[in-house]
Amino acid sequence: MEIILKHLIMKTQVSFLLLFSTISLYGSNADYSNTYFLKTRDTVLIPPGNWFNLDEEKDQVPGVSVERAYNELLKNKMSKNVVVAVLDDGIDIEHEDLKNKIWTNQDEIDGNGIDDDNNGYIDDIHGWNFIGGKDGTPVVYDNAEITRMYVQYKSKVMGQGDGPLTVKERKEFKKIEKEFEEELEYYKAAQIRVKEFINDLIRSEKILSVFFNTDEYTDVQIENLNTVNDSIRRARDIVLLCKKKNLTKEVLEAKLEIASLYVDYYYNSEYDPRSIVGDDYVNKSEKNYGNNKVVGPDASHGTHVAGIIAADRNNNLGVKGVASNVQLMVLRMSCAGDERDKDIASSIYYAVDNGAQIINMSFQKHYSPDKKFVDKAVNYAEKQGVLIVHAAGNDSENIDKIETYPTNKYLESGRKCKSWIEVASSSWKNEKNLAAEFTNYGSKSVDLFAPGVDIYSTSDNQNYQNDSGTSMSAPVVAGVAALVWSFYPELDARQIKNILMKSVVIKSHMVNQPGEQDKDVVFSSLSKSGGIINAYNAILLAEKLTK
Repeated sequence: MEIILKHLIMKTQVSFLLLFSTISLYGSNADYSNTYFLKTRDTVLIPPGNWFNLDEEKDQVPGVSVERAYNELLKNKMSKNVVVAVLDDGIDIEHEDLKNKIWTNQDEIDGNGIDDDNNGYIDDIHGWNFIGGKDGTPVVYDNAEITRMYVQYKSKVMGQGDGPLTVKERKEFKKIEKEFEEELEYYKAAQIRVKEFINDLIRSEKILSVFFNTDEYTDVQIENLNTVNDSIRRARDIVLLCKKKNLTKEVLEAKLEIASLYVDYYYNSEYDPRSIVGDDYVNKSEKNYGNNKVVGPDASHGTHVAGIIAADRNNNLGVKGVASNVQLMVLRMSCAGDERDKDIASSIYYAVDNGAQIINMSFQKHYSPDKKFVDKAVNYAEKQGVLIVHAAGNDSENIDKIETYPTNKYLESGRKCKSWIEVASSSWKNEKNLAAEFTNYGSKSVDLFAPGVDIYSTSDNQNYQNDSGTSMSAPVVAGVAALVWSFYPELDARQIKNILMKSVVIKSHMVNQPGEQDKDVVFSSLSKSGGIINAYNAILLAEKLTK
């Protein structure tokens, strides 16, 4: 249950709105026979577990040709290690498929309570946790960014903040207040709707048990049940619907808990876990806070991301990551809730200062009140030659028109970071469903696409599982970047980005526009490059450029 909940509640996963937006407010006398309760994917065809590493021509799935690159271009070639920082909810550093791929700070002595390398972090052996207290206590849940902004503005309105609202702030507060209250009411209503549906399902199963005089009635019996009795007919329709959509009581209860988490934490203006961390939160330039507990209470998301990048390719276990010669630096700065700008910036500084060449950021939000501090960190990474890979988000939005954060565009100058790659999700279903239904897109804001649907990878507690989202696409790109860089270390971050952009497989056929399945668009119009990242082509181009 916990794994299901975490992967549904992470903002970088497929939009939560899919869980509840199609549930109608039915009473106990509802006819559910035609209700589309939950969006589902066509699962008639299931892709190979390693599909994202496969080759379209050889394997008939639009993967990124990693296996082909290794088998045909990289045999007997030497590579150098590349450090990839994973900014996420932690990584299961003891996972059988990852334990040999975790970065270790060689200048720090484990467990001696001393900052041996004088970098400001004590016993940072495998990275750092910026959302935990000095006593090791972790932050498990946090607010939505809009909730934090609502609280801050509200305190000023009540005369408790640092001065009255400016004209600009009043205008913004009006917008934020409206959105916050609407979202909160939405999830409160979702709680009620799902509770009602669970009760209706329990009641319906009891009615059918009485009607058939057994709890072991078959699907055929239900389907062939013809009756003029309204109660029995409704019971039949509800049970059939749940069977069709695989809505067991466990699944429904998980959805109820998700709605409750939104109400209790995400949009709860009275909940603030920051006291756990114990930092001077107002001081956004402060970096030396947190603890060295990088796994966290639930590292399922970060572990899944890590496995895509670098799961051991030679141990005959589980899955194969994209890149073989990689060390994963663990930076925990994310939990169930929106990431805080201060923690994003602090994590970027840590990654750069401690030798990361690539930073993977599989998270996204709609507000960034302290963006200027994130911008400074991003600019620092750019100047130091670090490549940043960011997930575009899962709201089926054109982010040319609706800005999401963090972003590669600097607030003050308007200039864009040249070592930043924005990644959208492609599917294993070629043709019309090639662009993932949930993915954000944009011909100006998204650089390229990468596999992000039904991605099988590592999960915490020695597990493996499938997940979908641009959270999965970003590490595919980070992995390909690390793969190229490991074999061609003389290249710099901008050259790596340029290679990845120029070596995509361009798709010029019509596809369903994300979020609007009745509207067709040309796939190549959904991103700058017009295509899907391809490791084989990238290696060919890197070889050509370095001769």
